[in-house]
Amino acid sequence: MLCYEIIPVTTFEQNCTLLWDDTTQEAIFIDAGGDLPLLQRKLTEKKLKLVALWLTHGHLDHVGAVGELAEIYKVPVIGPAKPDQFWLDFLPQQAKMFGSRSIPKPVNVTQWLVGGETLTLGQYTAEVRFTPGHTPGHVVFYIAKANLLWTGDVLFAGSIGRTDFPQGNFEHLVQSIRTQLFTLPPATQFICGHGPMSTIGHEMQHNPFVSGRAG
Repeated sequence: MLCYEIIPVTTFEQNCTLLWDDTTQEAIFIDAGGDLPLLQRKLTEKKLKLVALWLTHGHLDHVGAVGELAEIYKVPVIGPAKPDQFWLDFLPQQAKMFGSRSIPKPVNVTQWLVGGETLTLGQYTAEVRFTPGHTPGHVVFYIAKANLLWTGDVLFAGSIGRTDFPQGNFEHLVQSIRTQLFTLPPATQFICGHGPMSTIGHEMQHNPFVSGRAG
């Protein structure tokens, strides 16, 4: 069975997901944004083997612990798409801008994504979808077998991602939601970068920013 735990990290309350196949005990973190000791403790408590780190985009609150985790556990960093390289290169400046007391270790991406790839975790397969707008290299991960989607900062329960950061683009964001998220089954549950879970169908009907924009 595919199992997950949503772990809010840092003062930004970013939703880092610990995801694992309980048959193989292989695990990944999606958007390991910080609080390294907490994330390590979760792995130890559940007796999991970390095999990769998946990233939706390059903002500090989603990647802050990635460099250290990759170094400690000798695992690959998968994603985001190449246009977010500048955000990862900008990590020291991001940390200073948001008042962080420490500078995160550099994030060295093993595999840049473009959309259309499939990633595996144990017996499960995730589809990668390219969703620029919040950042130019944002991606999302969809595991159809589990009816689960990770939207990063593209779509939230009742809201959408900001586009006022460098290289953000509102029209691109809306297009990503229309073509890459609202084309999924309405019953699809999603875990977003901040806040509670929701479903694609609920947001299609009720999200004030994008309801009625399907198709």
